Amino acid sequence: MTHVLVTGAGRDTGRKLALAFAARGAHVLATARTRDAAEETVELIHAAGGRATAAVLDLADPASIEQLPVERLDVLVNSGARYLAGEVSPADIIDTIGGIATGTVLLTERLLPLLRESDAPDIVNLISAAGEPGQHRSEAHAAFYAAKHAQAGYAEILSERLRPEGIRVISLFPPDFTQTGPRHPGSPLTADSVVDCVLFAVTQPRDCFIRAFYFEQLAPLHP
Repeated sequence: MTHVLVTGAGRDTGRKLALAFAARGAHVLATARTRDAAEETVELIHAAGGRATAAVLDLADPASIEQLPVERLDVLVNSGARYLAGEVSPADIIDTIGGIATGTVLLTERLLPLLRESDAPDIVNLISAAGEPGQHRSEAHAAFYAAKHAQAGYAEILSERLRPEGIRVISLFPPDFTQTGPRHPGSPLTADSVVDCVLFAVTQPRDCFIRAFYFEQLAPLHP
């Protein structure tokens, strides 16, 4: 059985990812900042006949990362991130950059020994178009852009360095997207489509190293 850890699994895209992996037979460690959010996701998985465990994880808190109970791991999904927009405080900026940038690095480094023991290890990073060089497609705060660029830089060098070990590092750079909606050519990207990209990448043969998914910006369709 594949063991998958999903960060930010208490809501929205993280929850969809946890449900999707569980539906395909994985045991999911669903993490969230609050116990209630993580357990709600686990209850949904159990109700659908899947297997999951809940855990509290605050990516902005190094102690929380260090205390996270993980004994076995095949797939790490770094999807937890605090979106930042509009007027923000210094505390908001510290929390966002700490959770996205530092948190991703600390969690991944801590779990690398477990991934090295797996026969099919994958690290999936839900970054953002905000992490693409020269892109300005998100309405997010500049601090969110800074955090995502840091996350992208870490993922890029990690992919190159872990390739010889057979550990795949897969990053996605979606523009701001909706949780639900029509999945038509002229519609905004949905979380369901992002989840499908993740599932596609991790189910490829082990000689297939997909480093990144980049998405075209939505533009009006020609008649």
